[in-house]
Amino acid sequence: MARRGLREELVEAAVLQFHTYGYNGAGVKDITDAAGAPKGSFYNHFPSKEALAVVALERYGAGRGLEALTDPSVDPLLRLRQHFEFHRDEHLDLGFSRGCLIGTFATDIADHSDTLREAVRVSLERWSDALATAIGQAREAGLVGEAVEPATTARFLLNAWEGTLISARTDRSAKAFTPFFDLVFGVLLR
Repeated sequence: MARRGLREELVEAAVLQFHTYGYNGAGVKDITDAAGAPKGSFYNHFPSKEALAVVALERYGAGRGLEALTDPSVDPLLRLRQHFEFHRDEHLDLGFSRGCLIGTFATDIADHSDTLREAVRVSLERWSDALATAIGQAREAGLVGEAVEPATTARFLLNAWEGTLISARTDRSAKAFTPFFDLVFGVLLR
């Protein structure tokens, strides 16, 4: 079996290191060590840690299941619930040891790097757009009220979700997920 390229190994290691330790807690040496690569080889593939962080954020976003949110063959409210259940279950499986990499970068570094702030903004916009698609389809199908504006509701859900993750990590408990699911699916999207 052919070995993956070093660039790919660096990206995968960076996603894990950034997701576990944040931008400031994960150094280039940590990333190269995790990838089993000499530190000097890093700069053959990336001009800076910041450039790698942008690629890592894109990779992380690609694994968030956004495409399932826009699948018209599945009931839109079911898609939304399954999306957030997938993310909840991921956090439960990780023992509350990591939050959302997008949210982590937003709080870690966005105030200090225009490049990463823009990458976070784009990531949140993609996620919000996918949520808005499902919400809009639910509204068109009469599953939620006309007052539920898709774009605004999607951004609210994203903000509420990121806050839920912070609470779950702080408490090291799943109890923060209950109000999110109860209010979102029992009240807001009912």
